[in-house]
Amino acid sequence: MGETQSNKWQSRFGQRYANGSGIEELMDDLGRAMATGDKLMLGGGNPASIPQVNELWKQRLMTLAQDADGLMRALVFYDTPQGHGRFMEALAEFLNREFSFNIGPQNIAVTNGSQNALFYLFNLLGGTSTEGVHRRILFPLVPEYIGYADQHLEPNTFLSKRPLIQEIDDHRFKYHIDFDALDAITDTLGAVCVSRPTNPTGNVLTDEEISRLRRYCRAREVPLIIDNAYGAPFPHILFRDISPVWDENIILSMSLSKLGLPSTRTGIIVAKQSIIEQVTSVNAILSLSTGSIGQIIAYPMLQDSSLLHVSKEIVRPYYFQKSIQAQQWLDQSLAGLPYRLHVSEGALFLWAWFRDLKIPTDELYERLKQKGVLVIPGKYFFYGQESPWEHQNECIRITYSQDNKTVEQGIQIIGEVVRSLY
Repeated sequence: MGETQSNKWQSRFGQRYANGSGIEELMDDLGRAMATGDKLMLGGGNPASIPQVNELWKQRLMTLAQDADGLMRALVFYDTPQGHGRFMEALAEFLNREFSFNIGPQNIAVTNGSQNALFYLFNLLGGTSTEGVHRRILFPLVPEYIGYADQHLEPNTFLSKRPLIQEIDDHRFKYHIDFDALDAITDTLGAVCVSRPTNPTGNVLTDEEISRLRRYCRAREVPLIIDNAYGAPFPHILFRDISPVWDENIILSMSLSKLGLPSTRTGIIVAKQSIIEQVTSVNAILSLSTGSIGQIIAYPMLQDSSLLHVSKEIVRPYYFQKSIQAQQWLDQSLAGLPYRLHVSEGALFLWAWFRDLKIPTDELYERLKQKGVLVIPGKYFFYGQESPWEHQNECIRITYSQDNKTVEQGIQIIGEVVRSLY
């Protein structure tokens, strides 16, 4: 009776956001695994605990604790809905100094995590306009980040395109954007969005692909959103050289999470001033103000560019070595099977493709969970599709950011279970 009554009076918002999702399942599994320690957590996106980086945060917090004014600013007073003044000034000067962006604090807004940032942007730029036109958000290449999938208030706002698949030797492959498919789109677009590196695959769009997307967006007079949660300039979990770019038709999303500060919930948007003003207005209504602690921890490290050093010289090499080691374990565990791994070009994940698997990978997920291993089945990353694609049921995302013992044991079990299915 209670459940029926609840469903009867549930709002459209409740129907969309209160009945479960892929990202809820992911975060619930992550939280339970971290709390109980009874699962090998190869499914979540929690960054690794890097001792050298942890020591930096410890020292920064000790310094802050001895600064009465700084501590009050971090804990006691509200910041503006746009962000902390010193942080935005330091970030603008950093991006101008290091990458010639030519921006000011008026081009920066802070949100309570990059998840919030993308929710704001998708709903500001996509959906039904005041003229009644339904503008869609285009993801030019899927699989894409699971956390985008349910971000829009209106259904059928996301549109995505299958990638071209380049097979590399016997056990590697890479996704590329199918620009011919993009050119054939007749829908009215509100924005184009990519992550770089891409969560879940570790794919890094080339500079040429980004240049073509910039031209594509300019021709259609829509912004290009580039999510740099794992990329340049920080945390720089990139295993190939790329050039950070910005102009007034690009919206950059960044975060302090993958530097090792996920609990501070510090998301960053760099965009033209009119976009920043809209985000600030939404922030004031939905969040009142921005969280201060992450901004106050980070801004001195932007002033002296040490955050760039930490990213390139500590964070990047740490994850690069873990990626190489995890791939070696997977190659050993899956030897003789028809598998391929997406080339690892960044981020915290390996993307495994099991061609002609006898069961869909959501069933594989359940079997692995019973064995004490958590991964993410591929289907959650293929939203916005116009037709079903069997490929999405043959892939899983594997996180390698946990300690080596956990990753090695988990990969060994993955190999045993997958081998039994062939």
